[in-house]
Amino acid sequence: MKSTHSPAGKSLNADPTPEELSAHLEPLKAHERILQLKEIYGSRLVASSSFGLQASAMLHLIRKHAPDIPIIFVDTGYCFPETYQFSQSFIEDWELDIRVFNPAISAARQKALYGKLWEQGAEGNKKYALLNKVEPMNRALSKVGGDVWMSGLRRSQSSTRVSRSFAEKQKATMKVYPILDWADAQLEAYYHEHDLPRHPLEKQGFLTMGDWHSTRKPNAEETAEDTRFGGTKYECGLHQDSGQIDYQI
Repeated sequence: MKSTHSPAGKSLNADPTPEELSAHLEPLKAHERILQLKEIYGSRLVASSSFGLQASAMLHLIRKHAPDIPIIFVDTGYCFPETYQFSQSFIEDWELDIRVFNPAISAARQKALYGKLWEQGAEGNKKYALLNKVEPMNRALSKVGGDVWMSGLRRSQSSTRVSRSFAEKQKATMKVYPILDWADAQLEAYYHEHDLPRHPLEKQGFLTMGDWHSTRKPNAEETAEDTRFGGTKYECGLHQDSGQIDYQI
């Protein structure tokens, strides 16, 4: 069986378990993790970006170390105008393989059929996430042919991410997080070192970024978690088991 050697000299067999892969990635630097993932998985590796407040760091790492991998942008149809403008600057200027996927049911049709799902409590938010985030992401992975999904989650972002490992399985998909252990200070230092572009709404005081109807600026002493979904939850649904039997996430 093919094996891969890390910069630290440790070997890893092909198709490792999440536990084996996490242990392999943990001692490495972020860019080394990306290089290792590319070596291990090849064309099976894809990335995603929501073009949120911290997107530039992961996109810059990918641009430098794995510029040929597909980057999936799930466009819900409800992003802030500034997010669309921000994403377009990367599409036009960074020469990355960014692929945009939209929900199967348009925003206008959803509103006509279901009303404003984000105002309909937990069940409404769950259906909204399935229609606008999970379904298009699942379709994207299938179309691109990826079953190893790399994203920029960090433990310091929220209480729901503190205990995550560098690799974990979500149904049939391996999910990997190269900057999982970056604290806010390390992220900020990386931005300054490489003079990375900032999301326009960061200057207005936003602490996190999602769809316009479920993200707001914080009031005094509020955290990022308080500003998403009325403070009832932080995760949009992509990083949790979909509950759909025929989905790979």
